[in-house]
Parts: sequence; structure tokens; C-alpha cells
Amino acid sequence: MAAAGGGSSGDVPILQAENLTSNVKSIYYSRTFLSIIGGVVAGIWGFTGLMGFVFYFLIMMVASLGLLAKSKFSVHSYFDSWSRILIEGVFGGLMSFVLFWTFAYDIVHIF
Repeated sequence: MAAAGGGSSGDVPILQAENLTSNVKSIYYSRTFLSIIGGVVAGIWGFTGLMGFVFYFLIMMVASLGLLAKSKFSVHSYFDSWSRILIEGVFGGLMSFVLFWTFAYDIVHIF
């Protein structure tokens, strides 16, 4: 991740648009990748119903903690708000998770 701050003038942080855009893209890519891998794992392990969705949100919570740790818990140096790390892209990856979850479940447990 690139630091989004370009300097400080008082209490208002200055964010560089290119770095902020790059950081948000890295969040989307990591969440999409984890959604696909998590869907395959959930399908192989045989999760069905609500248990699969609980597994997905657990993965996203761990991903958020990992992103917080990567930014050294200094979110405003890399992003404009906490919601970028905590909820950005969570529901976007849900469709990928369900697709790969059902695909892996069908291959392992049905065929």
C-alpha cells in the first residue's frame, strides 16, 4: 500500500488521489481473491446454508483485520475513512463467493 498522505497542514490530512485509488483497488483485489478461495474451501468442506455465509463474513472480518495490520492501524494515512477497510467490497465479493462455493460443492459432493 502506498501512503495516501502528501503532507500535513494542521489537522487536515492531504490525500493523493492516485495513491488512494491504488489502495482501494488493492482492497477490492484482495477481497475478490479471498472470496474465490473461501468459496472453494467452503464447498470442499461441505458447508451448506447459513454456515457458508457465516464462513464468508468470518473471512471478510479476518481480511479487514489483516488490512488494518498492514496499514499499522493508521488508517487515515492510507485511506479517507475507516469504512474503506472495514466494509469496502464485502458485498461485492459475495457473488463470487457463492459462485465458487456452489461450484466446488457440486464437484466434490454431488458428482
